[in-house]
Amino acid sequence: MLVPFRSEIRNSPTRQTIKIFLSDESLDGKIKDHLEHFTEIDIIEINETVEQNHAGENLTIFLKDAVDINRMKASIDSSLWWYFEKDVVDE
Repeated sequence: MLVPFRSEIRNSPTRQTIKIFLSDESLDGKIKDHLEHFTEIDIIEINETVEQNHAGENLTIFLKDAVDINRMKASIDSSLWWYFEKDVVDE
């Protein structure tokens, strides 16, 4: 079975970010809407991926200042697993 998403922490010089790579890129907009309920998130962008061995697009999540990135990644991962489990049950 193909995993529906993969997430990675990226520490850029300017801001902490989390990248989400979805197996089904057609869900980028729905997942972006789903994640916007987190108050710790400043901005979510859908970007082209230029790195090798990754999906063609990714969601780049920019966190607000002073947010624990490890805790947020765990919360986002948990929320996404719930989203995909709910989606499978609803079908």
